[in-house]
Amino acid sequence: MTAPIALTIAGSDSGGGAGIQADLKTFSALGCYGASVVTALTAQNTRTVALVEPASPAMIAGQMRAVLDDLDVRAVKLGMLGGAQAIATVAGGLDGCGLPIVLDPVMVAKSGDRLLPPDAIDALRALLSCATLLTPNLPEAACLLGCAPATTPAQMAEQGAALRAMGAGAVLMKGGHGDGAICTDLLVTAQGATPFSARRLSTRNTHGTGCTLSAAIAAGLAHALPLEQAVGVAHRYLQRAIAAADDLCVGSGHGPVHHFHAVWSHG
Repeated sequence: MTAPIALTIAGSDSGGGAGIQADLKTFSALGCYGASVVTALTAQNTRTVALVEPASPAMIAGQMRAVLDDLDVRAVKLGMLGGAQAIATVAGGLDGCGLPIVLDPVMVAKSGDRLLPPDAIDALRALLSCATLLTPNLPEAACLLGCAPATTPAQMAEQGAALRAMGAGAVLMKGGHGDGAICTDLLVTAQGATPFSARRLSTRNTHGTGCTLSAAIAAGLAHALPLEQAVGVAHRYLQRAIAAADDLCVGSGHGPVHHFHAVWSHG
């Protein structure tokens, strides 16, 4: 039995909790072979992003050609792209590929450090038309739309529909930045809005949650799951990874979620 191949195009997190590293762990945990295109190097840990060094457009394009010319990729996850040139390069490399694409519009790290320059936001908006699914958190959705963050389910649905109108095939509005005991993500498609809810867990170890969720959805799509089912499987996987996050005790800041919670023994 051959595992389907999922490709992540994103930045490298030297602390291992987010970015390429989180994506590859998620792909492996969910039965996919992971390939990668590195868009940027970061000097990063659980507390801060100290330095970001982007890969050249030529290197990004070269990595994409090397992977897509040889490997039978079944789904693509886009994460931190770094800047307008990188975004344009990725868009060109994926043009006409016919693959399901999950776009996580990474703009700010968990530490608060900016990962996308303001002058690249228009380029990111243009990339929405490539996305089978866009997975913004509430501040990211607001930034893409140029409005205030949603504070109610109705506003989340409206903003998701507005992002679909900008070109995204479907939008998963992530509710992690909201308030209340229940955290709800809202999948907005042409058919309407479907909620995915879970109890909000008390932990500071949530580094890489956005990367992990979008990678998990891409893994589901690589396994040929329908979109709503892929989102459901990914949502449950992430909740369990957050619930087990404190078992890892990595770093002194916002530690990572536990990608291998179903595999590692804690006895």
